[in-house]
Amino acid sequence: MSFDLHLDSETVGHVGPADDKPLVCVEVGTPVREVLRQLRAANTGAAIVCRGGVVVGIFTERDALPLLAAEADGNSGPLERPIEEKMTANPVTVTPETTVGEAIKLMAEGGYRRLPVIDGEGRPTGILKTSGILHYLVQAFPNVVYTLPPA
Repeated sequence: MSFDLHLDSETVGHVGPADDKPLVCVEVGTPVREVLRQLRAANTGAAIVCRGGVVVGIFTERDALPLLAAEADGNSGPLERPIEEKMTANPVTVTPETTVGEAIKLMAEGGYRRLPVIDGEGRPTGILKTSGILHYLVQAFPNVVYTLPPA
């Protein structure tokens, strides 16, 4: 069986998005409640946080859960705070030129499910998701994946 997959030469640009959902990008002063509203409207689980158009953070559903729990417990205010107080600052990022192998390594080592994709000036161009990599791998060798016995 031959696998024609080059994780050290194929790039994130080859992987492409796992879905066609719009990129949610917000400025640092945006209230958490507004970010959650935008995430819901876009039906996606992550927002890129920018300062002047440059990526400075990421906010995902993992970040939202404790805030929603606090709000449900009667703590008023966590959703009114600016997103920069609740985001993951200085996220690990990739560029379209980053190899798929390096992206997989970064995700595995950091426990990330999403990595912002940025251009040469630090502006967001998309989000690389684990589901996107999985889809890419399935496309690379569908006969192996689709013929696996259920286990």
